[in-house]
Amino acid sequence: MELKDNLRDLVFAKSELKQKVYSSTKEAFELFRSECRELIGLFKAENERDGKKVAFEFEDHGDFEFEVKFGGDVLLFMMHTNVFEFSRDHQVMKTPYIREDASRSYCGVIHIYNFLADSFLYQRDNDLGYMIGRVFVNAENHYFIEGKRELGMLYNNFGTSLISSESVQNIVESAFEYTTNFDLLTPPYDEIKMVSVGEMRYNMDKKSLVTGKRLGFRFQADTD
Repeated sequence: MELKDNLRDLVFAKSELKQKVYSSTKEAFELFRSECRELIGLFKAENERDGKKVAFEFEDHGDFEFEVKFGGDVLLFMMHTNVFEFSRDHQVMKTPYIREDASRSYCGVIHIYNFLADSFLYQRDNDLGYMIGRVFVNAENHYFIEGKRELGMLYNNFGTSLISSESVQNIVESAFEYTTNFDLLTPPYDEIKMVSVGEMRYNMDKKSLVTGKRLGFRFQADTD
């Protein structure tokens, strides 16, 4: 039995491409880790110098996850270990950068989630967090972001935006800014005004009262 040339070329080409994408994404993730650790260090130094009592922490959770805590918020950064391609209908597929070379559409992804610090402190497992952005990185170290307000960028920038310490710093600072301005709102009164005795007892026993920054409100991923 012999390998057919087209099968051999396909398997090796696709595997090598995905390995390059993975390596680029991992390098980008380490930049995020480094920039977040440094920024938290700066905040902690400022905190101690001014005698403030704001909480700032950096915690590693292995090769593909870390979190930063500042004030009442947590930002959780997670790198997916797999490589993805976009659907044909995705806007990024219509950019000149991708049309010139379809292999550029293969990307790794880094997710950025926002949670309330109290959700982890008091083990409120039913509390809600929100993905405020995800960073896509390809084999050429080009990137773009799908995200909320301060984090979002145009798909057309994919062909010119390169991952670097400076660009990662800007993304991290934007994530901190958005999270700080993304306040906890009270849910509409009519949605929570009635609760049964059984529900309340269960909630007290299981800590299952749900808290989230936009609980009861529509969270518009595409328009905010």
